[in-house]
Amino acid sequence: AAANGDPNKSYHFMANKGPSYGLSREVQSKIDKKYDQDLEERLTEWIIAQCGAGVGQPEAGKTGWQNWLKDGCVLCELINSLSSGNKPIRKIQSSGMAFKQMEQISQFLNAAEKYGITKTDMFQTVDLWEGKDLAAVQRTLMALGNLAVTRDDGTYRGDPNWFHKKSMENRRDFSEDQLNEGKSVIGLQMGTNKGASQAGMTGYGRPRQILNNNP
Repeated sequence: AAANGDPNKSYHFMANKGPSYGLSREVQSKIDKKYDQDLEERLTEWIIAQCGAGVGQPEAGKTGWQNWLKDGCVLCELINSLSSGNKPIRKIQSSGMAFKQMEQISQFLNAAEKYGITKTDMFQTVDLWEGKDLAAVQRTLMALGNLAVTRDDGTYRGDPNWFHKKSMENRRDFSEDQLNEGKSVIGLQMGTNKGASQAGMTGYGRPRQILNNNP
């Protein structure tokens, strides 16, 4: 509220609290507001359904969610679970060492890009590891869920209604092979359910629009 209200109040708040992660408190506050608590619960439910109970469960809240994903192990298990053949990440190892944790996050990001996630939907390692932009992490995982449901290759576990099937308008997000795999899904959407397709686009595109509107 301080960012949009009394500027003196905002300054007083920043002067007392100081910068957060090298950003002004006001900028960090805007980033934090993009974080969706309901989405956190949905993504957590999906990850556990997708990977199994062995990945554990985070403590409630943003910090608990960050700590659950921070070492990269859960993310690597997730991307591996979406592959029916050779697993993209061969070795997943829990480590308390910062560079090992960041390396595993990077491995997940590389595998997610190969899976079909676009660069514009990809978070940066520091967004998760340092907690700079956990909303961006949510956006990447939403994009991954959307694509997994769209591909419908037998690897997705959980409720398909948790995510939006990607429509023909998003064909730039697919490689040629993925387009061929998804032809039946895309054909159904284009032919019979324009409204649902538009609803899917709204939910899928919204985080990126919010990001662009807050430089």
